[in-house]
Amino acid sequence: MTLAEAAARADELAGSGAVQELARLRAEWDDELEASARSSDFRERALAFRSVGMFRWRAKEQLLRRGLEDDSPAARGSALLSLELLSRDHPSTVNSVRPLLHRIATSDGNAAVRRLAVLALKNGSPQRETIGLLEGIGADDDAESELRQAAARIAQQLRRKQQARR
Repeated sequence: MTLAEAAARADELAGSGAVQELARLRAEWDDELEASARSSDFRERALAFRSVGMFRWRAKEQLLRRGLEDDSPAARGSALLSLELLSRDHPSTVNSVRPLLHRIATSDGNAAVRRLAVLALKNGSPQRETIGLLEGIGADDDAESELRQAAARIAQQLRRKQQARR
């Protein structure tokens, strides 16, 4: 079985609630995942970062932080996909890397990576700075259309969340 196959199996197990089987699979693939994340091949790093989310491996959040700072857009994108998945039930996952997500959303050289950072921000706490940043991106005529639309939509969602808390 390859890491990609193990990650797909882990995703199935997580979806079905098979917690013990998922834990065994994590233990079996821990070293392989760590080695892949350190690979010189960006494809292996991207697979490792994406696998963290598929394994629902909250203990590997620090590894995702490294992925967010990777030189490869594919690796950064994969780390963002995993971060978004892990943060659906745990806003602290996004909150812990919020400044880095802000930087990626505003200045990453890859438009798809910027969109993924914006999407990940929707799962964090509705902070004023994030809402303002997303509204700014949404109003930026120089930004690509899909990025502007996503940022405006998520800013609106966060504003609603913020108002519901009051």
